[in-house]
Amino acid sequence: MLSIVSLAVLLAVSGVQASIPVPWTLPTTYPNLTACAALPAQYSCENTTVLTNSCCNVVKGGLVLQTQFWDLYTGLENEGQLLPKGSWGIHGLWPDNCDGSYDQYCDLTRQYDPDPSSGITPYKGPSVRTFIEAFGRWDLLEYMDTFWINQGAPNADFWAHEFSKHATCTSTFDVACYEPGYKEHQDVVNFYETVTKVFQMYPTYNMLAASGILPSNKTTYTLAQITNALYSQTGAVPYLGCSGNGTALDEVWYFHHVLGTEQYGHFKTLNSTTPSSCQATGIWYYERTPTSERLVTY
Repeated sequence: MLSIVSLAVLLAVSGVQASIPVPWTLPTTYPNLTACAALPAQYSCENTTVLTNSCCNVVKGGLVLQTQFWDLYTGLENEGQLLPKGSWGIHGLWPDNCDGSYDQYCDLTRQYDPDPSSGITPYKGPSVRTFIEAFGRWDLLEYMDTFWINQGAPNADFWAHEFSKHATCTSTFDVACYEPGYKEHQDVVNFYETVTKVFQMYPTYNMLAASGILPSNKTTYTLAQITNALYSQTGAVPYLGCSGNGTALDEVWYFHHVLGTEQYGHFKTLNSTTPSSCQATGIWYYERTPTSERLVTY
């Protein structure tokens, strides 16, 4: 969380006009978990008794994937939309079902995606960026604009897509979990907080670099090299995704069962349930376009 002084500097630099409450009392975003203390603590997809409160446990979407992209450019470099140097980018936090299937767009009353899947009405209202601003979360916005970068469209379009498609299928982000006193879009901001928190559990770039695996346009790697580097630090085999007929590394998914809520619970790492799309050898981990990156601190 930024200090009031740091926040004032950030707003001044960015040109954002906002009033900072004094004393600083921003609206809360967390759900109401007061009923959870009396319930058994069980991992999603491993419960031995019926879970009676879907706000306290991840009932829908119990196989949780933290997903990341390795993009090489954004297409909006001229607008200052750049990738974080020395880091992979956030893709999302996905709620697969325990059997590996998945649902999407589970609550169309919370559909904020301007370019959704076929058959879903596109959202035409205010950007989800304004939802975050309404809660005074300039720190969260700064982090998302640094690490959650879209390709070919504004960042906020990507964020809206991820909430609408995925968060609405996760039980602990249901609106009912924020009652009494739900504030409009509280669930949206809470989801974005959660996504950034779980992303920080997996510094993929650094884990690979520490094993000598760095972006290169001259050297290729094997699937075993990349997998073993990540396994050695997480204790589980992630999904590795490659484009170009399995030759260009561009995705990683980390699998979990969750004890408690997705917001604050314990994430237990699991082996991927999805086979890698990368070939066994000759995998390129390409360097990014230099003008598509910017230095970041994290």
